[in-house]
Amino acid sequence: MKKFFQEIKADIKFKSAGPGQKLTDSAGEKTSKGKSPQLALRQPRQGPTDEAQMAAAAALARLEQKQPRARGPTSQDSIRNQVRKELQAEATSSNNPGAPGTNSVPETKDEISPHLAVPGVFFICPLTGVTLRRDQRDAHIKQAILSQFYGVLSMPLLPQHFSTDPVAASIMKIHTFNRDRDRVKLGVDTIAKYLDNIHLHPEEEKYQKIKLQNKVFQERINCLEGSHEFFEAIGFKKVTLPVPDQEGQEFYVLGEDARAQPQNLERHKQQLLGAEPVRATLDRQLRVFRPSALASHFELPSDFFSLTAEEVKREQRLRTEAVERLSSLRTKAMREKEEQRELRKYTYALLRVRLPDGCLLQGTFYAREKLSVLFQFVREALQNDWLPFELRASGGQKLEENEALALNECGLVPSALLTFSWDASVLEDIRAAGAEPAKSVLRPELLAAIEQLS
Repeated sequence: MKKFFQEIKADIKFKSAGPGQKLTDSAGEKTSKGKSPQLALRQPRQGPTDEAQMAAAAALARLEQKQPRARGPTSQDSIRNQVRKELQAEATSSNNPGAPGTNSVPETKDEISPHLAVPGVFFICPLTGVTLRRDQRDAHIKQAILSQFYGVLSMPLLPQHFSTDPVAASIMKIHTFNRDRDRVKLGVDTIAKYLDNIHLHPEEEKYQKIKLQNKVFQERINCLEGSHEFFEAIGFKKVTLPVPDQEGQEFYVLGEDARAQPQNLERHKQQLLGAEPVRATLDRQLRVFRPSALASHFELPSDFFSLTAEEVKREQRLRTEAVERLSSLRTKAMREKEEQRELRKYTYALLRVRLPDGCLLQGTFYAREKLSVLFQFVREALQNDWLPFELRASGGQKLEENEALALNECGLVPSALLTFSWDASVLEDIRAAGAEPAKSVLRPELLAAIEQLS
């Protein structure tokens, strides 16, 4: 087959070369008989004849029938290869201490853009009060908790009054470092049962020690990060004790000091049962802007659009369910519900509230926070925070503070401009008294930090 195509190409090249010449002709005769070099160069190259094209197509068809073509890389193969390369690149960057995603703040284009409505999404560590980027929060909180074991010197960002508390730190580790909440609850309840037995039977020796190889301990407690630190912090000591007909086994044995103060064990148990995971709080990044024609213009950083691994899995599941529903009839309520699900792909929302004087109040929210949180945010910025007010979205949609709706369910993601107004009855009372409501409604300290929206 290859030889066949070579012959076709040679035939085409031979025909396009022009008339032939004898080798015995002189140079002058060659020039006079043949075309000039310039004309030869200008002559367009002829394509293969119709007969040659038909012959080539027929030969290819016969070849495909006789021999299966070698399967080249399909589009799916190329996608898989690309994904594999990206995963390898991510793994390499995660192992590299200087790569993005570590504790250092990456320098992105979003950060240097002067037109961003907000530089990013930030959080506040409840233990240290430090403001963190989203990619810093988990590592910082973990380091802050561990610093309660080893002291302030292990973490320079901790405040000077931050003291060590091994019991509190171990409880925070149990609830924060273990993501499976059901497993945490089962383990915590089992530890509480151990402590209850000690409290109810203080004289019985068997309740003063816990066998580490016990099946219940291994399945419910040993798998929890921080559980061993908790036992040691409340007074248990790990010792090896002889067991009849067996080699020595490891036990947690309650120390004499802890036995003498059983009320401390009860207090630690209540701490363990009542604790919650340590989570960084979202920084609202409250800002106030002067009246601007750019009030409805939002240029958001990538933080507002990226999805976590859990959110990606949820989106894939929702898409699968949507495909299954395409084959069935859908009511209007079903279609509206699907539209709301589309809004759930956003994690954060940037909201601006236009005040009566035209100034803008801006804040960052979780997309799933309730409307009551938004109303509380606005109320805390007002001079007269006891007066009722209204908020309206684009199109005149009135938002109700007492409705149990989330921001994304109201279409306020990833950004929205709202309009503030006093309650109509309040305005009537003020005007009936012969006065007009003050145009400036914000607290003076917020007006002192007013900015120009760019």
